[in-house]
Amino acid sequence: MIGFLIQSPLEYYAEKTPGHPAMSCDGVEISYAELNQRSNQLANTLIDNGAQRQDRVGIFMHKSLELGAAIYGILKAGCIFVPLDPFMPADRLSFIVKDCGIRHIISSNALSDTLIPINEEHSLHVYGIDTDIKINQTSWLEVAQQPDRSPDLPVIDQEVGYIMYTSGSTGVPKVMMHTHHGSITYARWGVEHVGLKPGDRVASHAPLHFDLSIFDFFSTAQAGATVVLVPEAVTRFPASWTKTIESERISVVFTVPHTLITMHEQGAMEQRDLSSLRWILYGGEPFPPEKLRRLMLVLDGVRFTNVYGPAEAPSCTCYDVPLPADGSNEPIPIGIVSRNSTDIIVDDNDEDCTIG
Repeated sequence: MIGFLIQSPLEYYAEKTPGHPAMSCDGVEISYAELNQRSNQLANTLIDNGAQRQDRVGIFMHKSLELGAAIYGILKAGCIFVPLDPFMPADRLSFIVKDCGIRHIISSNALSDTLIPINEEHSLHVYGIDTDIKINQTSWLEVAQQPDRSPDLPVIDQEVGYIMYTSGSTGVPKVMMHTHHGSITYARWGVEHVGLKPGDRVASHAPLHFDLSIFDFFSTAQAGATVVLVPEAVTRFPASWTKTIESERISVVFTVPHTLITMHEQGAMEQRDLSSLRWILYGGEPFPPEKLRRLMLVLDGVRFTNVYGPAEAPSCTCYDVPLPADGSNEPIPIGIVSRNSTDIIVDDNDEDCTIG
């Protein structure tokens, strides 16, 4: 497997297969070499503007090819990336910016107005915008003027690579910190379990602030494969989603049962050529067995894996699902723990369970 840091695979494949597509979005691709170059330029820009090692840097953007440069550029600068939902309310965004001590944010012109009140309160440096608003800003054109060599900062795998926040549905959002080591361990499990190869095209359906996206980006990079970003507008319409799988020749999808059910029931699936699709992973909620059975019959030959795991830990359990029996209501098992992880099963009294 490639390297001990999240950004190591990008650097490896930029040398080994520089012209191979690293990412695709709306039919436009970017190669490993170009993504590595843009990431280096952003890293050098962040450092020149005072970003320090292990500073938290926000990513507040919609799906685009610049998203990859943001992720890897922040990591190459020795910093921690913090995904921020582009649809979140301003008060929640302000809370996270303050709670996490964010001073630098990667964004876009489309979201710049949202940042105006946040900037007045927290004094930010925003990258990726070129507007007339009074914000300390650096455009992508200015980033492109920076040296394209890697800063080569000394980073160890036990350092934090990214921070995610819980939904906050039960109170104040909580921080989840993930190290390079934990993320790479999870990414390697994904490569091995699904058998990812450079020719795979992996859909990035979940937004970056959902933990499903970590498989999409980092397992794919470990294999030198291609991440296909699925724009938010596409994910809202099941027929557009299945059309994207067809047109982008997507081979691996990791999503939630609700999305798969609506794709089957409303996505004109039988009218598409989905022969490129070979593996579907799902998680986040139970999949009703009868609905799963109907989907598996339509996608004959595609393998299905039930994945379960808390967002707080970069590990999971998984179970490769056989075709459920007709009329079965038996819950789908969550399987066994992923590689390099230890599971402890306790009873209602928090005592270790015995066999059986």
